Amino acid sequence: MREPPSGFDAFAQSYDEALNRGIRLSGEGKEFFATGRIAWTRQRLGERAAQVRRVLDFGCGTGTAVPILLEAFPQASVLGVDTSAASLEVARRAVSDPRAAFLPLDQLPGAGAFDLVYTNGVFHHIPPGERAEALAKLAAALVPAGYLAVWENNPWNPGTRWVMSRIPFDRDAIPLPPTEARARVTAAGLEVLGVDFLFFFPRLLSFLRPYEPWLARIPLGAQYLVLAEVPATSEGGPNEVPATSGPT
Repeated sequence: MREPPSGFDAFAQSYDEALNRGIRLSGEGKEFFATGRIAWTRQRLGERAAQVRRVLDFGCGTGTAVPILLEAFPQASVLGVDTSAASLEVARRAVSDPRAAFLPLDQLPGAGAFDLVYTNGVFHHIPPGERAEALAKLAAALVPAGYLAVWENNPWNPGTRWVMSRIPFDRDAIPLPPTEARARVTAAGLEVLGVDFLFFFPRLLSFLRPYEPWLARIPLGAQYLVLAEVPATSEGGPNEVPATSGPT
């Protein structure tokens, strides 16, 4: 698989500023969204009594999610991988926890190494023709009964598309609709456990946020999660399992 674009080297020092400028209309900063995504992922995994010991943050960028993942899964170690060497250097300086490590994508450990693969906002930067190969790689990185959590911007939300148009590194990205994400994850041999939508209300309407769990299946949230699991099999890896759509 050709690695995702490494043009992010140019944004390594200004990434946070550019992102926060783009999402300013929401009234929140990047930490709000990162914390919300990971808390939701932890909740969904907790409902399944998942044991998470090793986490892969695929496309970790400057490492924003890694401390939050370590806090959410205190028994786990986290490996962040990315194609941007400059971003990885920023991440190494920012995150000193000994449970965290950062490597170039081409040094990703062999198959079956992780209980959870977490990725946010990466696949809209991967050319559509290479997305299947990328997902197959992530599926292979999981242990038996491991979990894949794919977070993406929701192109069905007009506000999301407007925000992406304001962020330099997202302007030319090719959005990944939830239906395509679900289909591609299934085609990679994983069982989709659900598709959830999050971030419906800006800070101005934050008094409505407690209702978001009841809105999670309405496809209008600013971001969505496709949560999937390696199916139980007697032999073979995830790509040898017949595809199944799983519950919605």
